[in-house]
Amino acid sequence: MKYFLDSAKLDEINEAYHTFGIDGVTTNPKHIMLSGKPFLTAVGDIANWIEKEGLTGWEKFPVSVEIDPHILDTEGMIEAARKIAPISKNFVIKIPATEAGIAAARRLEQEGIRTNVTLIFSAAQAILPAKNGSLFVSPFIGWKEANGEDCRQYIQDIVDIYANYGFTGKTQIICAAIRTPKQFVDCAVAGADIVTAGLAVYKDSMNHPYTRQGIETFQNAWDNTAKE
Repeated sequence: MKYFLDSAKLDEINEAYHTFGIDGVTTNPKHIMLSGKPFLTAVGDIANWIEKEGLTGWEKFPVSVEIDPHILDTEGMIEAARKIAPISKNFVIKIPATEAGIAAARRLEQEGIRTNVTLIFSAAQAILPAKNGSLFVSPFIGWKEANGEDCRQYIQDIVDIYANYGFTGKTQIICAAIRTPKQFVDCAVAGADIVTAGLAVYKDSMNHPYTRQGIETFQNAWDNTAKE
């Protein structure tokens, strides 16, 4: 399973790459806003960081960039994607899981612009993007579970459907809006290709009280045996 970072902040991307070895980045308009930079500046800075790190190419390090969410028609989505994609060979264009979005993603893939169909909240929404060859689909986890839904079966259904029809490996499943380490585990057990989360969630996944207790126990033992 691959780990992506949900962020548009360069310091977080750099830390997550060099500490946790993240395999890619996912952004959305909220992440761009939190970066404190205008859209083109934020994505341009990410593109420059990629080049500096020698990660050019979406195959090496994909970065999902979302089009203007005010654009709701197919032609408008395609036009917006064509403007963003040339900024970096790493950019994968995020398109919403709507009827217009499915049509736009299909045509963009035919043009060679890779797509990530996002805002998926049901297994049914995940089928057509895979049939049409999108590189990624992004079923959301945190939002659904925050509203009382258990997402384990939802993700398992998508994984099973893809296996049934030969979509596995062609369209990769990004479990998005991950909020807890348990959600990491649920997606991994189901066989999802990728999880994407904020840096704080990655840090939290490495924390356990028994690990801290163990370190303290061994420190005390070391101090008592290392004395001359």
